[in-house]
Amino acid sequence: MNPHSSPGRWVRRFHDATPDRPVVVCFPHAGGSASFFQPFSAHCRPHAEVLAIQYPGRQDRFADPPLTSITALAEAVVAELGDWLHRPLVLFGHSMGATVAFEVARRLAVPALGTPRALVASSRIAPSRRQTRTPRLDERGILDELRRLRGGPVTIDDDVLELALPALRSDFAAVAAYRCPPQRKVHCPVTVFVGAEDNSVTAEDSGAWARHTSGRFELRTFPGGHHYLEDQWAPVAAAVLEVTGLTPSEPMSRRARP
Repeated sequence: MNPHSSPGRWVRRFHDATPDRPVVVCFPHAGGSASFFQPFSAHCRPHAEVLAIQYPGRQDRFADPPLTSITALAEAVVAELGDWLHRPLVLFGHSMGATVAFEVARRLAVPALGTPRALVASSRIAPSRRQTRTPRLDERGILDELRRLRGGPVTIDDDVLELALPALRSDFAAVAAYRCPPQRKVHCPVTVFVGAEDNSVTAEDSGAWARHTSGRFELRTFPGGHHYLEDQWAPVAAAVLEVTGLTPSEPMSRRARP
């Protein structure tokens, strides 16, 4: 298999891994793409195989119409994961991706598929909690939301913004439309990662994930804001590997290669 790809339109793979390794499936944030997780994949090898989900409407899937439903995204991903369902799975979602990962975990919790080993939810309010504000879906509203999440100015070239707007608009619409009742649970442990300076996810928002699992719950805080992981992929990868049951014997930063 080409280490930089994998079968199907939805799954991307950046590094080789042996077949006996756990599989970490990564779900990007709103407007994000599979390549966001390439540094994470480099830090995880050779201890885990990392798969990154490529949502439609971006990068090499630019021509595919974006989806405006979290549940539709989850159902499509489950259909694409068949080749890996016999392996121990950890689902790792960042921001919007955490909600998609939660819905994927729900759909995998059937006898024919098996329950994921764990769900790691990063920088996201609990599924049943409503956002305190819904961004407008015009260009200005989307830019305002990006600035809020970044905690400061956002500079985007006009040509890049024009290409990114359809995916951002559809993803923000999917987040705004999503509803989850308080009693809905997954049956695997849930670990929540949050940036200490994240102005979009409160401690209460993060702690509320506990009610959505019948398993163990843990909350971990990292330095930084909403996208804290961009500056500390090594400790994030080490924490995710710990969730899989693997604790590397040497510092992650020494092993990581591009």
